[in-house]
Amino acid sequence: MRVVLAAAAVVVGTDGRFLLVRRGKEPQRGRWTVPGGSVLPRETVEQAAVRETFEETGARVRAERELGVVRVPGGRDVVYEVHDVAATYLGGTLRAGDDADAVRWVAPDELRALETTDGLLAHLVRFGILPAPEEPRR
Repeated sequence: MRVVLAAAAVVVGTDGRFLLVRRGKEPQRGRWTVPGGSVLPRETVEQAAVRETFEETGARVRAERELGVVRVPGGRDVVYEVHDVAATYLGGTLRAGDDADAVRWVAPDELRALETTDGLLAHLVRFGILPAPEEPRR
């Protein structure tokens, strides 16, 4: 099994909305997720998260802290070890680029209604970024 080091930026605006991209390529094409991608040689996960966010969204961000690691199957004999990084939005003109076919800010209450990548919501809850869903009352 080949492990590919990757990074993603969890960007939450001052109004509490999330910066998301819709994947333009497989795996999980058409689903919404946080911007991210492979870490280049001699690049830190923080640098990769900042670079990938700009390439996919046009947004300039500052990496703050690592939130956690997610292992994502990437097909035959490949797994992506994605380091999720909390990031602060600094500015920029949003536009979909690189692997994304759309980019937008999404309010937390809208997030659960979107078709997101596998496990995204659970990871945001685990990292303390989203509250846990309420249990149905009996």
